[in-house]
Order: sequence, then C-alpha cells, then structure tokens
Amino acid sequence: MPNTDFSPEHLSYLRRRRLDTLTVRGTQILLVVGFFALWEIAASRGWINGFIFSQPTRIWAAVVRLASEGELWRHLGWTVGETVLGFSIGTAIGIVVAVLLWWSTFISKVMDPYIVVLNSVPKVALGPIFVVWLGTTITAVVAMAISVSIIVTIMMMHTGFKEVDPNQIKLVRTFGGTKGQVLRKVVIPASVPTMIAALKVNVGLSLVGTIVGEFLASKAGLGYLIIYGGQVFNMSLVMASVLLLLVVSVILYYAVTFLEERVSRGGA
Repeated sequence: MPNTDFSPEHLSYLRRRRLDTLTVRGTQILLVVGFFALWEIAASRGWINGFIFSQPTRIWAAVVRLASEGELWRHLGWTVGETVLGFSIGTAIGIVVAVLLWWSTFISKVMDPYIVVLNSVPKVALGPIFVVWLGTTITAVVAMAISVSIIVTIMMMHTGFKEVDPNQIKLVRTFGGTKGQVLRKVVIPASVPTMIAALKVNVGLSLVGTIVGEFLASKAGLGYLIIYGGQVFNMSLVMASVLLLLVVSVILYYAVTFLEERVSRGGA
C-alpha cells in the first residue's frame, strides 16, 4: 500500500533524490565500462601497443591464472594483512603521541620542529634503511607502512585536540575535573570526527607504504607482483596487480566509512 504519511510534494522530492542517485551511479558505471571497452578496442585494433599497455582481456586472463594457481589470495592476503597491521599500529601510536603532546605544552613545543621535519622527509627514502635494519621480511614492510601514516596521525590528532572548544574544557575544570577527565570526557569525544578523518587518510597512506615496502623487501604481495611483472616484461600481470590494488584500496576506504557510520549512529 502507498505510504500516506508523506505529502505528495515530499514523495516527489524523494523520487527526485532516488533518480539523482541512480543517475550518478549509472554514469559512474558507464564511465568504467566505457574506459575498459575503449582500452580493449584500442589494443585490439593497434591504436596502442598491446604489449606495453596490455588490454582488459589479457588482464582478466592473468587474474584467472593467478586464481587457478592458488596465488591470488596469497598475494592479496599479504598486502591486506601488512596494510591493516601497519595502519593499526601507526594510528594507535600516532594517537598516543598526540595525546602526550596535548598533555604537555613543554613536550609539544620541543617536539614541534622535529615533527615538521619528519613530515617533510619523503618516506620512500626510508625504505632501504628499514631493509638494512630489519632485513627483507614482513617487519620491514610493516615498518614502512607505519612510517608513512604515523606522522600524519600525530599532526591531525594534535591539531584536532587543540581545536576543541576551550569553553567546554573550562567548564569541566571549573567543576573540579582533572586533566585526565577533561581528556576522556571532552577532548577525545570532540575529536572523533578528526580521528575518523585521520583513519581515512591513513588507510590510503598505509597501503602506499606497504606497496613501497613490498617493492624492496618482500617475496609476496601485490607490490612484489608489480615489480616481478615489470622485470619479466609481463605487463598483463603488472596491470592486473594495479587493478587489484585499486579494488583493495576501495574496500579498505569503505570499511573505514562503514566504521564512521557506525560511530555516528552510536553517538546519535
């Protein structure tokens, strides 16, 4: 039965919203399909060099071959596992350090130039150092992922802590609240949106760090497949790994978005 709780104008508005959403989604799908179709046609007709640029059918064949050999999930598992581990550790340490900087103005002033310098250093340059220190192991890859994400977390969270409404802090202190209570009851709850934003940034940065680490110090993972495919001039394998990497990045991003929605509903 039709819903009689809404006015005709409101129902018309909802229909327009649904139509707009479907139009946007349809256009997005058409763009992706059109891109791959044009890519396939261009490679098949010789408009582009199929050996260098590969083509969707060859890429799909490479993915199927990896799956049939049992290698697909192993490489995906390594990359996702290293990314999640580096992302979790880097975010946790970054939040703890940001809390410490908020807690002590003295430490914050002392550490500020060092944090700025560390943030400006290209993290890719640290890769060979981690390989020498930690060896060609998963530890070096995770360390690379952590190094990329930790400084961003510290800077974003510390800035978020400092931007909390001072009147709320003053109110808690007026009623005799300790600094720890101010942190737990005011600062951290008010900084949840900043924390979610940091997670969204870090999940991508951690994936970048993982891939760079796999370039240098891994025998498995999508980064390893990209390097290996380039060395043997198997561009279909390279392109397949890159596309799989795109899928992984989208899934990780929407996992954080799902967490954001759960937190928002819980706080509502």
